[in-house]
Amino acid sequence: MIDVFAEISPSEFFYRNRDLAGFSNPSRALYSAIREFIENSLDACELHGILPEIFVRLTPMDFDINSQDPKAYILKVRDNGPGIDPKYVPKAFGQVFFGSKFQLRQSRGMFGMGGTMAILYGQITTNKPVRITTSVDGIQAFTFDLLIDVQGNAPIILKKDSHPTEGFTGITLTLNLEGDYSRASQKILDYFKQLAMVTPYANFTFIDPYGRLFIYKRVTKIMPVPPKETLLHPYGTDVEAIRRLIKQSKDDSMVKFMSNNFHRVGKNIASKFLNYAGFDQEKDPKTLSNDEITKLVKALHTFDGFLQPDASCLSPLGEEILMTGIKKELEPEFITATTRPPSAYSGFPFIVEVGLAYGGKILQRGLKLFRFANRIPLLYDEANDVASKVLNEEIEWKRYKIPEDAPLAIITHVCSTKIPYKTVGKEYLADRPELEKELRNAIREVLRKLSLYLSRKVSIEMDKRRFNIYGKYLPLIAKFSKELSGMKKLPNYKKLLEIKRFQKDIEEYIDVK
Repeated sequence: MIDVFAEISPSEFFYRNRDLAGFSNPSRALYSAIREFIENSLDACELHGILPEIFVRLTPMDFDINSQDPKAYILKVRDNGPGIDPKYVPKAFGQVFFGSKFQLRQSRGMFGMGGTMAILYGQITTNKPVRITTSVDGIQAFTFDLLIDVQGNAPIILKKDSHPTEGFTGITLTLNLEGDYSRASQKILDYFKQLAMVTPYANFTFIDPYGRLFIYKRVTKIMPVPPKETLLHPYGTDVEAIRRLIKQSKDDSMVKFMSNNFHRVGKNIASKFLNYAGFDQEKDPKTLSNDEITKLVKALHTFDGFLQPDASCLSPLGEEILMTGIKKELEPEFITATTRPPSAYSGFPFIVEVGLAYGGKILQRGLKLFRFANRIPLLYDEANDVASKVLNEEIEWKRYKIPEDAPLAIITHVCSTKIPYKTVGKEYLADRPELEKELRNAIREVLRKLSLYLSRKVSIEMDKRRFNIYGKYLPLIAKFSKELSGMKKLPNYKKLLEIKRFQKDIEEYIDVK
């Protein structure tokens, strides 16, 4: 028997395995496509300090809303970002694994393939090209009609033209794809609502296939500080990463190689490490054998003299922005948030943020968990997420004296250069011990604040009831005292009923937003 070997391109692989990227069925594919293009737009705007304006419209191709799902839809997404240089547009949208998200810094996407996967899915379900219009200067716009050569993993340009534009910069994308909006609608609307919660500095407009208009308005102009590109941390390396660094490096000595290619490694730390690992500091890294590279990697993982990664490559929301978004979407009676100090797992820095909302008109009775990772709402597989594990297994709720059916929402946000997703579909986080610890501490912190608020609220309500009783009986006592003493005027009992000192407490603890 003769084995037949063949090679397939990345596009071919994801064509055959599109469920790996969240395009497993028409309902999930519609949700994933909308999400991927919005998140690409947000990343582009935020990196350039632009307050995002994002418009999304979903229209049936046959314009008959009553026709049965699944069916073909036209998805249009427009942003006001910096745009993409026309020379990069074909590959950016028509080639898997070509993009701007391969630097080591926080971003919503991991591989830069989500948008391309959506275009590939649209192509194989409708056989229609995608149309992309881009402008980087607000003067001239360029429009491309593209298909993807699946076997060659390359763009096919069907049409290209240019035209003037009046001040518009950014990307407008129009894609035809098969979808099932009747099943996906609730997830899509939940996604927009949660996205507005975690990006309150953006304007979102969504028109659904029924012509319904959903607007999520910006409520702050404060944006998170954009993340900076960083180097690989020694604890996050492996043999293949070292091989690539050696191949790309122009350093002619190990001490230069270490200090120029790793995060927070200077010449002093590099020298100490090389002595620990048993390497000549002047040795040319390109002369390392396979066994020596393996030895180097093992030493990198065991040396305890490396500094922990810093958080400059991360962009947490911060308590102010997080609380602003929660207040906007949930309108709670009480709100608080905390941002934990930077931590790391396997050499990758991460920051945990947790918000809490209690009461109000929107929250229903019982606990509601909202999960975010790098500002991406996570809507599927909640039970498998590390945040669910912490809430259900590691929090002693009785300690905080919170009623079992209290209208309560916990909002968790994890930002990192490498989010520990359990699946390629980016829907829930693995239970890494370091991540679990930070989530546990952050949740405990916000629950303590809620517990303090509830106890003060009960105390204030008791004081108010007490003064109500005084208000009822003091006038009668004053009248009786007047009659007994023969006084002409009633005693001045009204000073006893002043509650100004309690009004301050009420404003501080009950009217907190």
